[in-house]
Amino acid sequence: MPARFCVLASGSAGNCAFLQTKGFGLLIDIGLGPRFIASRLAAVGASWANVNAVLLTHTHTDHWKDLTLHHLRRLHIPLYCSPRHHAAMTRYDGGFEPLAAAELVRPFVDGEPLELQAGIIARPISLPHDSDPTYGFRIDGPPGLFAPQWSVGYASDLGECRPELVEAFADVNVLALEFNHCERMERASNRPRFLIQRVLSEQGHLSNVQAGNAVRDIVRASAPGSIRHVVQLHLSRDCNRPALAAEAGREALADVGSTAAVITATQYATSRAIPLDSDRQRVPV
Repeated sequence: MPARFCVLASGSAGNCAFLQTKGFGLLIDIGLGPRFIASRLAAVGASWANVNAVLLTHTHTDHWKDLTLHHLRRLHIPLYCSPRHHAAMTRYDGGFEPLAAAELVRPFVDGEPLELQAGIIARPISLPHDSDPTYGFRIDGPPGLFAPQWSVGYASDLGECRPELVEAFADVNVLALEFNHCERMERASNRPRFLIQRVLSEQGHLSNVQAGNAVRDIVRASAPGSIRHVVQLHLSRDCNRPALAAEAGREALADVGSTAAVITATQYATSRAIPLDSDRQRVPV
């Protein structure tokens, strides 16, 4: 199976992405129940039999579901998370502690490479968000002659894009980044004031404008042509529109002379699968 990446669901009702390469499948977050994940995997010709590990970004409950933790234990699939996630997960009388008792909860450390199967390395990157800690991931495929065969940068929840993230995501082939809200729509919404302030804060979520600026910075920090796809994550159902997010993404790419494609992930359908093996366009210097 060629290496590929897709988003199974993205939004406030549940988040989950799937990366598959030779003999190894990885979920990023499990914010859907096991049957929903199975149906979304089926849309790209995969199943739970193709899942070998899970990475957790943070403990807001749109990023994990208790039923799915139980399902991981039944299938002997390990969950990789920060030790600082444990306290929040054990507040619930549910599936986390049985998963840990089965030695299926594995640690990662902020900023340190995590070696997975099939030569894949995931590096967690701390992100500003009001669930502490929250992580994005740079996921590199097996080594090639001059660089990893492919790379994915994934950051679904963050209040601002800091220089460390720009540096970490330089030269990825797939940039999956939050385009949460249109600031004008957020401010004009009927949401409670405290929620609007939370979303707009540095610990909240990226607006289309902020995400567009992040795309510009990351493309500028990358070798020409290395970023081939921008995947837009975590759009607000109430305070954004796919067309607005896509326009912001395309405008940002045009401003920096990038021909990368824009894919806007949705809550209720699997995105198209992006082939990774053919995406390494970086030229050695």
